[in-house]
Amino acid sequence: MIESLRGAKTLAHIAWNESRGRVVLSFLLMTLQFVAMPLAAPALAALTNAAIRHDASAVTGAALAVAALTMASLVAGHFGHIFYFELGEMVQLAIERDLIDISNGSAGLEHHERPDYADKLRVIRQEVNWAGWMVMSILFSSIGLAMGMLITIFLLSTLNPWLLLLPVFAIPSLILGRMGEVGMGKAREAAAPHTRKVRHVFHLVTDAGPAKEIRVCGLGEEMHDRQKASWKDATDILVKGEDRSAFLQVIGQLLFAVAYIGATLLVIRNVVADQGTVGDVVLVISLASQVNAQVTQAVFLLVGLQRVSRTLANLAWMRALVEKDLPTPDLPLPKTIRKGITLRDVSFAYPGTERKVLGGVNLELPAGTTVAIVGENGAGKTTLVKLLCRFYEQTSGAIEMDGVDMRRFPLDEWRGRIAAGFQDFARFEFIAREVVGIGDLPKIESTPAVKKALHRARGDDLLTRLEDGLETQIGKSYADGTELSGGQWQKLALGRAMMRETPLLLVLDEPTSALDAQAEHNLFEEYAASAKRVAKKTGAITILVSHRFSTVRMADLILVVNDGRIQEAGSHQELMKLGGLYADLYSMQAKAYS
Repeated sequence: MIESLRGAKTLAHIAWNESRGRVVLSFLLMTLQFVAMPLAAPALAALTNAAIRHDASAVTGAALAVAALTMASLVAGHFGHIFYFELGEMVQLAIERDLIDISNGSAGLEHHERPDYADKLRVIRQEVNWAGWMVMSILFSSIGLAMGMLITIFLLSTLNPWLLLLPVFAIPSLILGRMGEVGMGKAREAAAPHTRKVRHVFHLVTDAGPAKEIRVCGLGEEMHDRQKASWKDATDILVKGEDRSAFLQVIGQLLFAVAYIGATLLVIRNVVADQGTVGDVVLVISLASQVNAQVTQAVFLLVGLQRVSRTLANLAWMRALVEKDLPTPDLPLPKTIRKGITLRDVSFAYPGTERKVLGGVNLELPAGTTVAIVGENGAGKTTLVKLLCRFYEQTSGAIEMDGVDMRRFPLDEWRGRIAAGFQDFARFEFIAREVVGIGDLPKIESTPAVKKALHRARGDDLLTRLEDGLETQIGKSYADGTELSGGQWQKLALGRAMMRETPLLLVLDEPTSALDAQAEHNLFEEYAASAKRVAKKTGAITILVSHRFSTVRMADLILVVNDGRIQEAGSHQELMKLGGLYADLYSMQAKAYS
């Protein structure tokens, strides 16, 4: 119950911040809807007694009162629906904005690696879609219903004090309903891993990307079976939770039904004993039926409020997870790198694991140099890049720039001086100019800046292939959108990486997988030349991750990463003379091309 009240308070706070006028109007109209019907019950009793006395004037007055109150309840509910529907959409958008901020607004990426975070995120996505205007309906209906129940209880007390026990029999329904919803909440979370599998398989078989492999491998039936099995696992968990919840609610309703029958018989006995009127019987039947409806609705609203409160509690849990305490920056970011970046005994393990992906790394990355990182898959190359970009904080050790711990510099300022292209680049379905221009947001509207970036990325040919040039809508999500090949998407991503002209760190983490070896080599030549120009201005360090040794040999410093450690470091000539892992890998690849 405390969690439900806390959730109601949070919802009210969100709604108040979104639209105070709609909150006030919704509150007044919903209160009128729920208060009018209990007040109509004594008017109906007066109508009955007046009819028995053949008092036409009293009948007319009572009938008008019943009609007015009934009409007020219906009209207030209708117009209240309009206002809280609009307010509900605004609250839903506010919750979605909060979810976006939590998911993508954090300093690092650690939370994306946690299964418990993924499960709660999956549940919240489902609940946000369910919520919408429903959350406001639940909130304002709960307030109005509470006031209506108070009036009903007062009217019952005027008939017979024993009738005050009638609402007491509603308590088991509320308690059992709450127990049922708690169980359903646990069931939804327990089913979340299976529902994620269902959605994953669904996206695999409906997206264009995997279509070729699914057909070549004959995976259609296999995917169908896997989705069916995961769906069955999720359904079994949810059905058990629903069955238990329904059973508890039925037990609560049966207890109230016994009390309802007893209350009616008590008043009828009083009337027979000349201790009441026929109107009293009509009143108790009307009020008891309203209590029954109120209890039923109260259970429904409480369950809904608990469901929303659980969603808000999950949001709070996620927010606490991503808003971890980080060292407070106390120095402005330098405009240039004078000496370089140093890694001192740096180790790193992904959240929730004990295995170190990097261990005891000691490195000197001199200012103005181009550094290539090579190694087998899973050796730790990309992890090293992520630490330099500060997507993660090292588990131990320190990363320094010009002898100062990087954590003393504002993170946003550091990210603003990074130009990066990643292998798993994003496919933003915007206008082509924006797809590239977001690499440097202040210049997103600058066509010359975007063209220069594409030129540096060797993507000039794209301009002739796009129907409307840089104003072409990209992506198949739009009816007039242009779908691109993998290589074309990659060129746009590379252009995006070239937008910032004076970065301190330039990163290309295997972003050319869709390009042939010669195209990649030409691109990196252009990139290396650009890096040297930038290095003269800012002392920028260029990081190059690639499997093609013909490309990385042009780097000033080559790092060979093996099993989470820097096994070799030096120039191409130095490493070839060393005759170690780099020389073996280079010779193997050169032999394959010869």
